[in-house]
Amino acid sequence: MDGVTLDNEYAYIKDGKVFLKGYLDMPDRQIGEVKRTEEEAFQYFINRYQIAVNKVNQLETEITDAQNKGSFLTKLTQLRKRLLNFDGIGDFIPLLKKLDEQEEYLRSLIVGNQANNLTIKQALIEEAKEAKEDVDWSIVAEKLQDIKTRWIRTGPVDKPYQEEVETVFREVLDDFYQRRKAFYEEQNRIIAERMEKYTELVKGAEQLFRMGNWELSFAELKRLQNEWKNVGDVPPKRLKFEFRRFKKLTTLYYEKYCNAKGIQIKTRVDPRVEAQQKMMEEAERLAEARDIFASAERAKVLLNDWKNVKVPTHLAVRNVAERFRAACDKIFELSYLMKVITRKLPNYNYLSDRQQVLTKYREMENIVTRARGELKQLIESYDGVARNPDMDKIMNSNIQTQRRKLLMKEVILEELRRAAQNAG
Repeated sequence: MDGVTLDNEYAYIKDGKVFLKGYLDMPDRQIGEVKRTEEEAFQYFINRYQIAVNKVNQLETEITDAQNKGSFLTKLTQLRKRLLNFDGIGDFIPLLKKLDEQEEYLRSLIVGNQANNLTIKQALIEEAKEAKEDVDWSIVAEKLQDIKTRWIRTGPVDKPYQEEVETVFREVLDDFYQRRKAFYEEQNRIIAERMEKYTELVKGAEQLFRMGNWELSFAELKRLQNEWKNVGDVPPKRLKFEFRRFKKLTTLYYEKYCNAKGIQIKTRVDPRVEAQQKMMEEAERLAEARDIFASAERAKVLLNDWKNVKVPTHLAVRNVAERFRAACDKIFELSYLMKVITRKLPNYNYLSDRQQVLTKYREMENIVTRARGELKQLIESYDGVARNPDMDKIMNSNIQTQRRKLLMKEVILEELRRAAQNAG
C-alpha cells in the first residue's frame, strides 16, 4: 500500500493516520491519528484491543453464572455492535465468533424457556377458569390475584402465541370481574330497595305514634313490625339509624298503649345480653376473691365463653363489655403480682396482714415502673419504623393494649396504697 509507514496483520499507518484493516465484509477504516510517534500510536490501539477481549470474556462469565441467562441476549447484541465499531488493533473475528456461539446458546435456551412458559401460562389459564367459578367473591379474588402474580413472574412465550394467551387470560379475569361487578350492583340495588322499605316503615310508625289512639292503631303497629322482620338483611351500619328510630317509636308506643290499658310492662332482655351481664358480674366477683390463681383460671374460661356469645352491635351494652374486660385485666394483673411475690417470698402466707399489704404495694410499684418504661420504649421503637396502613394498625393496637394494661396496674397500685395506709 502506497504511503504506508507502519504495518501489521491487522492495521497500518498512512499519512499520519491509523487504519484498521477490513475483515469479514467490512472495509478498512480509520481508528485514530498519530499524536507523537507511530510506534506509540500503534501500541495504544493494540492495548485498547485488550479492552474488547475483556468485555467478551466478562460477558461469557456472566452468562455462565447467571440463572436468568436469556436476559443477556440484548447485552450481547449491543456488545457485538460496539465491537464492529471498536477502535483497537487485533483479531476481532474470534471475539465475534464467541459472541455468535453465545447468542446461539442463549436463543436455544430462550426457545426452550418460551415453550416451558407457554405450558405454565396455559396451566394458569385453566386454573383461573376453575377458580373463577367459585361463588365466594372474596376468595376467588384472592386466588385470581395469586394466579395473576404467577403469570407476571412467568417469562414471555414465543411471539406467535403471545397475543393469544394474553387475550385468553385477560378474558378469563374480565369475565370474573364483570360478574362480580354485576353481582354487587344487584346487591346494592336490593339493599337500596330494602332501605326504602325500612324508611317507609319508620314513617308509618311515626304516623301511628302521632295519631295517639293507641288501642285502634295497635293492630297496624303489629303489622308494621311483622313487615320489618320480613324486609330482608342489609348491612348493620346502613340500618343503624332506621333501626334505632323504629325501636324507639315502637317502645314508646307500647308504653303508651300499656298505660292506656293499665298493663304492667315486663322488660324483656335478650338472652345473649343477659349472658354477658352475668359473665361481667362473675368476673368482678372473681377479681375480689382471695384465691386469685383460681380466679385467673376461671377468667380464661369466661373470656372464651364471651367470644362465643355473638351479640348484635345494636344490642351490645358497651359499659358491660368494658367492665368485663377491666375485671379480667385486674384478675390477670393480680395473679401475676402474686406469682412474683410467692416466687420471691416463699413465706409470704406467714406474714401478718399488714406485712402482706406492704409487700404487695412495694412489688406493684416495681411492676408499674417497669410497665411505664416498656410502654415508652415501645412507642419510641415504632417512631423509627417505616409506616404503612397495615403496620400502623398493628402498632396502634399494641400500644393501646399496653396502655390499657398499664392503667389497670396503676389502679391496683392505688388500691394497695390506700390499703397500706389503712393498715397503719
